[in-house]
Amino acid sequence: MISLLANEFVRQGISTAILSFAGSQQAYQLDPRVETVSAGEVSEGSMAVRIKRLANMRAYFKKNEDYRIFSFSTYGTGFVVLSTLFMKRDMVVSERIDPESCDHKLYRNFFYLFARRLVCQTQDCVECFPKILQKKAVVIGNPVSPDIPPRFEGERKKRIVTAGRLEPQKNHHLLIEAFAAFSREHPDYTLDIYGKGYLEEELKQDAGQRGIADKVIFHGFCENMREEIRDSAMFVLSSDYEGLSNSLLEAMAMGLPVISTDCPIGGSRVCIQNDRNGLLVPMRDVSALCAAMSKIAENSKYSQNISKNAEKIRNQYKISEIARKYIEL
Repeated sequence: MISLLANEFVRQGISTAILSFAGSQQAYQLDPRVETVSAGEVSEGSMAVRIKRLANMRAYFKKNEDYRIFSFSTYGTGFVVLSTLFMKRDMVVSERIDPESCDHKLYRNFFYLFARRLVCQTQDCVECFPKILQKKAVVIGNPVSPDIPPRFEGERKKRIVTAGRLEPQKNHHLLIEAFAAFSREHPDYTLDIYGKGYLEEELKQDAGQRGIADKVIFHGFCENMREEIRDSAMFVLSSDYEGLSNSLLEAMAMGLPVISTDCPIGGSRVCIQNDRNGLLVPMRDVSALCAAMSKIAENSKYSQNISKNAEKIRNQYKISEIARKYIEL
């Protein structure tokens, strides 16, 4: 999200910088005109590292007094507020996840009060916040990358794909369990999982215990994932909560038949019209997820219709339009 917006801003001639407050690693390609700044390393609880980080941020904001600040991180918002005390800086905060999943709501709500506006991805997200923050809120969706490849035309490979961090939120265990049931009737399919995370070994063990270790393939982080998955049979998002999933939007924009849990904060429900451009299934429902995968696998005409309708999402979430809305704020 941040890299897409930054690249679009500089394309429009707007000076743009990305300030990271815990390291400097970049996962996505940036336009060379985007300035990148690291305020410090991961603190690991060190107060000295945090104080140095705040000092570095304050020095940077003083040097660039004309910059508007868009914060895309709950903790980052706190650091921005503390590092700009008495500087009268404008800030827009963008909430990136289900607000109910936050473990530090009092911290978050206090620092969000300092923002001029609060950007949420869905109306359900807005309603999770106290009334005083709801008054600041506006709904803006996520952009679809302009580099998304076109919809695949031809016979799709028998691959079910998913993409996301290997963490509890994404509930890959649900997907593996549903795939194990699906695989009994469709033994020639594989489950391809893209992403990294600390649950990888646990998920591999889960697949092994279900007798499908040879059919569940872990790819890790993949820079050319779009090209790798565009001819797959379907994309599945099994999360327990999401904002508006970028991986789901991109899969739809590529014309992949998609299945998603109907999880908070309603992001999947916003972009999926059930049985028209994708399928919604109840959260943590193994049988429903297995049935949805079978429905796509067993009906090529239905799958093709879903694919064609899903591709239209790329026009609804153009990067130029999303960037315009942020600029107007």
